[in-house]
Parts: sequence; structure tokens; C-alpha cells
Amino acid sequence: MADIHAQTEFFPNAGWPRNTGILPYQAINTMRRDGEILAETPILPEQVQPASIDLRLGAVAYRVRASFLPGPDSTVPEKIAQLDGYPIDLTAGAVLERGCVYVAPLLETLALNAAVGGFANPKSSTGRLDVLTRLITDRGPAFDRVARGYHGPLYVEIAPRTFSVVVRTGVRLNQLRFRRGSPQVSPGELQRLRDAGQIVLGPEGDRSLGDDGMLRVTVDLGGEGEQRLIGFRARKHTDRIDVDKIDHYDPRAFWEPIHVDREPRIILDPNDFYILMTRESVGIPPDYAAEMMAYDTTVGEFRVHYAGFFDPGFGWDRAAGGSRAVLEVRSHEVPFLLEHGQTVGWLRFEPMAGRPDRIYGGGIGSNYQNQGLALAKQFKPFA
Repeated sequence: MADIHAQTEFFPNAGWPRNTGILPYQAINTMRRDGEILAETPILPEQVQPASIDLRLGAVAYRVRASFLPGPDSTVPEKIAQLDGYPIDLTAGAVLERGCVYVAPLLETLALNAAVGGFANPKSSTGRLDVLTRLITDRGPAFDRVARGYHGPLYVEIAPRTFSVVVRTGVRLNQLRFRRGSPQVSPGELQRLRDAGQIVLGPEGDRSLGDDGMLRVTVDLGGEGEQRLIGFRARKHTDRIDVDKIDHYDPRAFWEPIHVDREPRIILDPNDFYILMTRESVGIPPDYAAEMMAYDTTVGEFRVHYAGFFDPGFGWDRAAGGSRAVLEVRSHEVPFLLEHGQTVGWLRFEPMAGRPDRIYGGGIGSNYQNQGLALAKQFKPFA
């Protein structure tokens, strides 16, 4: 576990906890003990992250004809029945085919108190495999949102878009955060963090701060190393990927490396999936969490970062100078020219309700601390 108590001189808000904010590691464990997070199969200690809990697939997934939301008058099983969902046993492992939509009950259920709600996102490795996952609740009006005081089961929609994947009961594809109240980071607070070098480093740092609690990030198409590698494009018609196999697959069988040609730019093909990287190095101080806002038509017809959570402590390594944010990118409908230094997204910061007892990093086995242009953990390092 990282020793954050010896580093309090870097925190502007050492007097927390707050009454509102994102619930930290120790609060999630309290929710487990108090029966607000339940599971027939015991929850594993490694499921609880600094500011979220990983959710596990149950014993079955249903192949459905279309994505759906249940709305205020239906449960998820009722909608699955309406769509003639076909059950697939996950207990021994099963292939989820690209281009298809599946809905799976999760092992975890909730019994939240009236002050606490939740919001979900795919895990980082899930997004880097271009597997779209979205949390659904009974009578829910929106994806990836859990109403305050919700009592009931949880489900996940799974839509592999580039690679077919092998999953099984217990696999963790998405994660859930809990929020008490409506926490906000003031512009002055964000400014202090930026001035102290806590949240962003890089050429755009002085101009990337917004007045709405968000931080602008840009794409790096300048290239790394002698070959000026800028990213990867997913190959089509590859073998399936077993998500439980770590450091296993040859990346060249699944990814085409992209190098700078004459100018630092790339034309995104709407039929392709790309892994790129930000120019900025990001750091998330342990009293904060952040989320990458996925899509804004004012900056271009593309979407970045399916897996948008940044835990407290991500990149918060003063010796290493932060971590780059890896971008999972798809163009919408038409080819789009993306240029070096172009805005690709915003980081929205939220305060934690309390400082986590553990933070993101090597001390808890985090996979992407101090990362560069990194593929999902299922692949061997790209040589």
C-alpha cells in the first residue's frame, strides 16, 4: 500500500473528509460490511479500487437483437424476454462475437442509502480492447447511472466492436463509483492544483485549464523513438482474445503500428479503431478523482476514451512526472483529420469524500501507472 500519509505537504485539503464527494476505498469496504453492496459469491479484496469497485459477470449472458434501456416501467429481464434473448453459459467460458450485443447479470447487487448514487465506466483494459460495456439497472432511464437509494440487481451490456472476446463468470469488465451529494471542484481549487504541478504537465499546461472544473487535453502525434511511433490501428479478422490471459498475445497479430509520415497528423477512418496518447502527462492527487469526457461534437466527429475513470494517485508520481492518458479513438461516420496538439477531450475533476487508504500505483499492482503508449494488458509489450 502506498504511504500517502507521509506526503501531506502536497495536499491543499488535508482537513477532509467532506460530507460530499466520491466515496473512497475504505468507505466502499464499509458499504460491503453494512450490506449496501451484496453478492452471493464473496466480494474479493482486489475488486475494491481507490475510488471504485470492479463488477463481475454472473453465470449467464443473453444475446439480444438490440441495445436497450428498460425505462421506468420495466426490469432488465422483462426487456431481455421481449427481445427473445438467447442464454449463453459463462461458467466454463464463452466467446462473445464482435458486432453482437449481449446483456449479462452481474454478481453484485446494491441496497444504497438515499444519499448515495453511482456511475460506471468500462475498465481500462476493456476500453483498449474496444469492448463497449454499459451498466444497466432495473427501471433505469440511463446507461452507467445508478439512482440514489437504488435497491436491486445490476446488469452490463457488452458489445465487442473490434475483437471477439472470451469471458467467463467472475470476469471484471466494468467498474462502479459511488457519489454522495453533488461535489464540485472550484476554479480556484483547480488553479492551485495546476500551479503546484499536481494535475498536468506538458506543453499545453498553461492553456488547458477551464473555468468549469475541467482540464483540456490534446493528442500527441509527434511520435516516439527513432521510428516516431504515434499509435496503433486495430487489425480486422483476428483471433479471439481471452481477457483473462495477461501478457499473452503478440501485439503484431492484432495491431498495426502507425508512424509519423511527413506531417504529425492522421486521418481517422470511421471503420477503424485507434490507440493514441495525450501530449500532456496527467496526475490525479489522492484527494481527487477524474473522468475523461468522451465526446464533444464541437471539437470533431470522433469519440475518445471509452474507459474514462482516473483513480486517485494515477500518474501522481512526482519523480516520474505523471502518466500519459491513453486514448481509445473512433471517428463518427466520416473520415476525420486529427492533427498534433488538437484538443481531444476534457478531464473533469471531482473531490473525494475522504482520502483513500490506498491510491493507484505499483503498491496495489495497478497496470498502467507511468504508462506511455500502452496497449491492453492482454498483449505483450510492443517491440
